[in-house]
Amino acid sequence: MLSSVLPFTPEMAGTVTQYCTGVSDDVSSNMKDLWQWTCENFEDAHKMSSPLQGATMKFLAENQRAKRVLEIGCYTGYSAMAWYESTASTKAEIITLELDPKMIAASRRTFNMYGMNDRVTLIEGPAGDSINTLTGEFDIIFVDANKDGYEGYVKSILDKKLLSPTGFIMCDNVFARGMTISTDANPTLPDKARPYWTECGKALHKFNIFCKNDPRINSILLPVYDGVTLIKWKA
Repeated sequence: MLSSVLPFTPEMAGTVTQYCTGVSDDVSSNMKDLWQWTCENFEDAHKMSSPLQGATMKFLAENQRAKRVLEIGCYTGYSAMAWYESTASTKAEIITLELDPKMIAASRRTFNMYGMNDRVTLIEGPAGDSINTLTGEFDIIFVDANKDGYEGYVKSILDKKLLSPTGFIMCDNVFARGMTISTDANPTLPDKARPYWTECGKALHKFNIFCKNDPRINSILLPVYDGVTLIKWKA
């Protein structure tokens, strides 16, 4: 096919998601429980990764045989749980960064309830400041925080050489609900959310240009979920 994206209607996109989820590896009962709890208790639960994306994270981490994982933006700990479960064989250290006190409390609830504190460390505070304190290398770095910070976070990661030679960075929501592509790209986006995502789209377009032009890296923007960028050191 000449196009990389099939022209699904919103209704058909939901059907496709259900189909893909149904025929893909399932997530654990703990991840299902956490996902449901988050949906029931947070109005902005749409910020959380979908079960299919959680399964994707686990697939990638298992294949990578990651020994250290860094995530920027923890929310309620759903993605951290995916990294935790998928690195049981390697006993990976997982460091997750979060600024919002409400999400810090929710994440700590998750780590305590599901017995994850043996390998998960939650660092509180602005992500940029936290990144500057980190040392060593990470095999997977997941960026899913404030969208206007992506460029600065990734630049700091590269400058400090926090990414291992064979590791990858995974940046989520790079489409900004479609606003990165065009402000007309998503007519179903609620009016009250449109100004926020429009500003995110501007920042993420700038981030995309940064990734394209940085001579140190290879990057690819995949039209999956809400746009996912994968970054590695240039071969």
